[in-house]
Amino acid sequence: MTEIRLPTADRRIEPYAMTGEPIRIERCDAGSFPRIAFAAAHVVADPLADNDPWLTPAIDWEKTLRFRHYLWDLGLAVAEAMDTAQRGMGLGWPEARELITRSVAEAKTRPGAVIACGAGTDHLAPGRDITIDDVIRAYEEQVEAVEAAGGSIILMASRALAAAAKGPDDYARVYDRVLAQVKEPVIIHWLGEMFDPALEGYWGSADHWAAMDTCLDVLAAHASKIDGIKISLLSKEKEIAMRRRLPKGVRMYTGDDFNYAELIAGDGEGHSDALLGIFDAIAPAASAALAALGRGSRDEFFGILEPTVPLSRHVFKAPTRFYKTGVVFLAYLNGLQDHFVMIGGQESARSLLHLADLFRFADRARVLHDPERAAARMAKVLAVHGVG
Repeated sequence: MTEIRLPTADRRIEPYAMTGEPIRIERCDAGSFPRIAFAAAHVVADPLADNDPWLTPAIDWEKTLRFRHYLWDLGLAVAEAMDTAQRGMGLGWPEARELITRSVAEAKTRPGAVIACGAGTDHLAPGRDITIDDVIRAYEEQVEAVEAAGGSIILMASRALAAAAKGPDDYARVYDRVLAQVKEPVIIHWLGEMFDPALEGYWGSADHWAAMDTCLDVLAAHASKIDGIKISLLSKEKEIAMRRRLPKGVRMYTGDDFNYAELIAGDGEGHSDALLGIFDAIAPAASAALAALGRGSRDEFFGILEPTVPLSRHVFKAPTRFYKTGVVFLAYLNGLQDHFVMIGGQESARSLLHLADLFRFADRARVLHDPERAAARMAKVLAVHGVG
């Protein structure tokens, strides 16, 4: 049994005996899953680059693309250049465009690999002089770039639109124009303000229920151009209510990193597919659980996935926008990258105690691939912080 000394909330350092038996990592075919499952993938920083980490992102392209192959090996689809990739928190549009181009090219080398890419307006800095027409042109530019690369589109929520819109009609105008032009059905992304405070009041109202009505009107008006909608509001009640009102043929992709297990399993009136940042961190568990659900074993599905929920709730605790730190930390613990360095210096966004608790939750969720390696890497992080 592996043991490691970890800090506690009362400022003590206590031994922790690891108990989790790792979930086996097995290649899987998405065809065995009864749900579509996207993992929003992170980027791997280049720790040896001579750059200013807060200002200029440096990406290790080889390891970033290798991580996408790891997700495809497990049967998961890749949601590229999304919030988990630090879009708008270190990853700018020039880097995102290159990431999309490289990742779509990699997907084409693998039969059956699924990828969808974020198109937004993040190259347009919000300001008082930004107009709705500016927002439309910005969306058009990124949509064109993704389509030129051969990628499917996830239409991301826009900070610039949130700043420029005067009400629901402005949202309808933007989405009407953009959706009329897309070549293939897209996934709409409604990212809540808990993930990005700049998106508060999206769809023209601070009341999520009123905002939902506006969003549903847009979906109904363009159902043939929409594959589905991902909502990230961390509220199963709101997701289920919206899911039951979706136009025929439009999918609900859960973005609820607090309640995903029960939302994916579904109820007598429907289920959610998945587009989740936590699936980056718990990919083998997600794959195994979905395969079990595909075999008709709901008990096994919940037995695998439910223990990961406390971990996810910890990773995504407020301030939720810093969840990327936990995702990358788990990739480091699991040997999926050789360092705990992030673009934008975001490895500093969570406390040592937060990381220690994350380690405990990950062990209990059985998502540490090699407990001894994970403990050794945790010990290195502790040592940097003066804990021996």
